Amino acid sequence: MSEIIKVVRSVRDLRKATSKWRQRGQSIALVPTMGALHAGHLALVKLARKKADKTVVSIFVNPTQFGPNEDLSRYPRDEAGDLEKLAAADADLVWAPGVEEMYPEGFSAGVRAGSAAKELEGEFRPFHFDGVATVCTKLFNQVTPDVAIFGEKDYQQLAVLRQVVRDLNMPLKIIGAPTKRDSDGLALSSRNAYLSEAEREIAPALNAVIAALAEDVANGADVVSGIANAKRKLAAAGFTKIDYVEVRDAETLAVPPDHDGRDLRVLAAAWLGKTRLIDNVAV
Repeated sequence: MSEIIKVVRSVRDLRKATSKWRQRGQSIALVPTMGALHAGHLALVKLARKKADKTVVSIFVNPTQFGPNEDLSRYPRDEAGDLEKLAAADADLVWAPGVEEMYPEGFSAGVRAGSAAKELEGEFRPFHFDGVATVCTKLFNQVTPDVAIFGEKDYQQLAVLRQVVRDLNMPLKIIGAPTKRDSDGLALSSRNAYLSEAEREIAPALNAVIAALAEDVANGADVVSGIANAKRKLAAAGFTKIDYVEVRDAETLAVPPDHDGRDLRVLAAAWLGKTRLIDNVAV
């Protein structure tokens, strides 16, 4: 286990480090994060180490993907704890720029997310995926990875970034890693820290309900009535607001034609008090 992990905070120092690896013919994996790392993030690091010779983990709470009434200021931050965890996970380098390094004075360019961003999260967070597409494009250009690892918990983000990489001919592969869950099924998330004790007991119902919907759809159940039933179950469980429960094409996130054999995904977002949870499962 590494006792010290190297941290770089400028693009210049980052490129110094990665250029040495490139000179030796070593491949690079990138794990983009916003910090407040948990076991789900560390599973991404573990996968990254299998996919490339060197692993870079970025820690950057990206302001451009938060809306004006979202939780940027209270988003959990624990850099010291994150660095300890990444050293134990044997990551090779931490890229931890400040906002002024990522968005210097005069910054005005950006990347517009494609069709996969238009609905679901895009309806409720209209600027979110443009911010994600822009910051991840910057990270890809800064680190120049061969692969980038993202968790499937943020499934729409994964679809959006695959579209960006494909459409802009970026020379890297996006790899999705299975969602890491607590023993009761709740998807691990930095935002779970916001849940009260009572809300935490209710939270696993989100996964249970959409998993049941996925099973019903796989067995030929009517999608529209299944979605309506899932929303009723979530409300009965104690969720205070349901933004969406949807069954979508697993690649494009478009509404699929009936029973044409393509891969499907159930995606949901719902609130417990002031905490918004998202989850998804394959059909």
